[in-house]
Amino acid sequence: MRPILLKGHERSITVVKYNHDGDLLFTGSKDHIPSMWRAESGERIGTFNGHKGTIWDLDVDRFSTRLITASADASVNLWNCETGEIIHTFTHHGPVRGVAWADGSDMFATINDPFVDHNAQISIYDAPSGVLEDCDAFSDIPRLEIDLPKMPDGKVVKPTNIVWLNLNEALFVTFDNGAIRLYDPFSGEEIDEFFPHEKKINKVSFNLEKTLFITSSADFTAKLYDVVDLHHLKTYKTDRPVNHAVMSEHKDHILLGGGQEAMSVTTTSGKVGKFETRFFHLVYEEEFGSVKGHFGPINALAINPNGMNYASGAEDGYIRLHFFDKSYLDMKDPVPEALQDGEDGFNTEERKE
Repeated sequence: MRPILLKGHERSITVVKYNHDGDLLFTGSKDHIPSMWRAESGERIGTFNGHKGTIWDLDVDRFSTRLITASADASVNLWNCETGEIIHTFTHHGPVRGVAWADGSDMFATINDPFVDHNAQISIYDAPSGVLEDCDAFSDIPRLEIDLPKMPDGKVVKPTNIVWLNLNEALFVTFDNGAIRLYDPFSGEEIDEFFPHEKKINKVSFNLEKTLFITSSADFTAKLYDVVDLHHLKTYKTDRPVNHAVMSEHKDHILLGGGQEAMSVTTTSGKVGKFETRFFHLVYEEEFGSVKGHFGPINALAINPNGMNYASGAEDGYIRLHFFDKSYLDMKDPVPEALQDGEDGFNTEERKE
């Protein structure tokens, strides 16, 4: 597997994400400066300068014209992807952990941590599609705010990820106590809550159609669920915290990244720390391969929508852009969904009997 090493960040990588067409790669890190790269060559196209804190999350719209970034400086910036300039800054009450465009790219949702007297919040802002200059179309006041108060026992629960479900029917939010909640994006009411994990949910990933999602947790597991009825389908067990897991659109494969806790990385070699990307079969839950290379826990993974490569970002500050070998791309499912030409579905041994 041929990797390209992308060295453009000075601190730990927090997020890597492809655009819808798969020709651009967006990355964020603790060095305050998101970057945009060409997915084919690993060439850096440019940077987005303006934040003063860690970039915890980012999302690009359907046509790669506008980018939103969530930062620890308690702000969300809306950027023009072509020029790299800030269109508008949305100020929050605390560090912003997640952002997500709604279907149609005319509004977006954010989650922020509690800070001083302010509780954690989910906020929805209007951002009319096609507007590439700051104007009255953008309001600093959210169209909807959902307060996330402390638990009855006084414990503070922080949101970790936010995603819009299909047709903007609900907001899907994960938390650091292992919970997932669904909220109505128009009334703000809580629709459902369940606990797939006992510890923090680090990341959540959906397939392209948003019919399946996979959670990654500090409890050493990743779990696959059906979006429609929230039914648990599969569990992928490891011997280390799982920081991110993603699904391939072209094969029944899951990629898992994680590793030993960042605070003890300096005392551990790359071999012992287990900093490789692990490949699991989606259906059989079996690990069948791994890709090494990083010198710290893998914090973020993304598979190109075209299925030709994947990117991994780690605590070591490097992004590795891996191009799949022909042998992997030609790999067939051990139990194919459809019969090949000339096959009738019967075992020849059984037919002789």
